[in-house]
Amino acid sequence: MNDMRLKFDAELAGLEIDDWYARVEEIADEHGYFEPLGDGHCAAFLDAGTDLLVTFESTDSIRNHNAGAEPRGFVFTKTEGWSHLAIISDAESWFRDPAVYRYFDRLIDDGFFEDFDNVLFYGAHGGGYAAAAYSVAAPGCTVFAVRPQATLDPRIAGWDSRYVDQRRLNFSDRYGYAPDMIDAANHAYIAFDPQQRFDAIHAAMFTRANVTALRCTGLGNRPEKALDAMEVLDDLLISAMGKSLDEVEFSDAMRARREYVPYLRTLYSQMIKTGHPILAANVCAFVLRQGDDNFFSKKLKELKDEGHKPSRPLKVSAA
Repeated sequence: MNDMRLKFDAELAGLEIDDWYARVEEIADEHGYFEPLGDGHCAAFLDAGTDLLVTFESTDSIRNHNAGAEPRGFVFTKTEGWSHLAIISDAESWFRDPAVYRYFDRLIDDGFFEDFDNVLFYGAHGGGYAAAAYSVAAPGCTVFAVRPQATLDPRIAGWDSRYVDQRRLNFSDRYGYAPDMIDAANHAYIAFDPQQRFDAIHAAMFTRANVTALRCTGLGNRPEKALDAMEVLDDLLISAMGKSLDEVEFSDAMRARREYVPYLRTLYSQMIKTGHPILAANVCAFVLRQGDDNFFSKKLKELKDEGHKPSRPLKVSAA
């Protein structure tokens, strides 16, 4: 079988924004195409194999959080041979722009998605909303959306007080209400932290039979960042592309929280807040058995001084 993996060095890290866009355009023109979509969005397509990853990301998220300041799918074109369509926004727009609608209309008319064996739509936050909303363009696709909003239409989601300025965006016209747009998807994975109330309410609005809720308990309001730091997000996307991802595999992946310090700090704080000092001491002891940590060492000393010791000694004394 032909090796469809692309070979290129993106060299995007550290570039000023105009140079960054110019380099993305250069890479896309070499391997596919680059197309501005109105004033605030663009599409970069890299043509490789018959699996297609469609991503929705803002320039700020890509440049400040992605490895090498690359659009999420670039790495998969090089390691997996996937084709990649990156829809990039200049700002947090939730991709509500008629120019983006028209672009997806054209892809549908051209039968673009029909050329691929598997299609995976991915995004987080506003990109997660868009991944679900625009997935209707590719019936039979898979969706992996991290903390997506169902809509910001104040008539439906007026309870969400986080995005008051964005309520002026039109969520009632085409590609609008994300939970309705996933009806034609083969499957949709909705990842969120149930301890984040607004995110959990939005996730609960995705109630279709083809939805699997992936509960990222304790990962906070940026679970995509945590999954990346835990080095499990790429593997989850590979499984989602292959239509093999299930709750068991996700549960196994979440075991990486045990070595993810921000999660362990959150867990410690929850134990203190809910009045379980012995469990908090156990968290501290668990971390310190793996190695030194000033934060947990200090907290464990404070707990011991108050008479709260871990369930088993931090160190076992020699006989």
